[in-house]
Amino acid sequence: MTKKNKFASTFVDISSQLKRFVSRIVQPDDVDDIVQETFIKSYEADLKQDIQYTRSYMLKTAKHLALNHVAKWDNKFNDSLDDDSELPVLLKSMQLEDEYTSKERFLLFCKATEQLSPSTRKCFILKKVYGMSQKEIASEMQLSQSTVEKHIAKGLLKTMLYMREHDQSQVAKTKHDNSLHPLTEKRVAK
Repeated sequence: MTKKNKFASTFVDISSQLKRFVSRIVQPDDVDDIVQETFIKSYEADLKQDIQYTRSYMLKTAKHLALNHVAKWDNKFNDSLDDDSELPVLLKSMQLEDEYTSKERFLLFCKATEQLSPSTRKCFILKKVYGMSQKEIASEMQLSQSTVEKHIAKGLLKTMLYMREHDQSQVAKTKHDNSLHPLTEKRVAK
């Protein structure tokens, strides 16, 4: 079994345990999101380093994500009204480049989801774009909740890998293009 398959199978094996654990900390509506984010964060960490105890790592990640979620939620309602005066300035400060980059990332996300199988794509989009719970998706698509969860995890993984691959090819292309222009190197050297 490959490392990626072992990681995914470990997640599937303990996902119900993660849900029970997280449900003790956050509201029921947030449990599925925290569990999905646990998979993402754990998978990203596993790509960067070798995680020896995957199950323990996922449980700790879920705990920290849930606690951070609760802390952020509490802070939302503790802000004073004095901070609202800064809001128009912050809204105006977004530059054209940031807006363009944001739209470009969204288009890349759309291309990534087009690569998914129809059932995986539908589950993934209903969850991530429309914010439906896994239970609602399962009911609408007449699938089991575990199948919906697997489709969402698969969609998340494939979309993330597609976008990362695109980003890496863009970086390589930029490096290649710069090496073709001798004036670029001279300008940098000055």
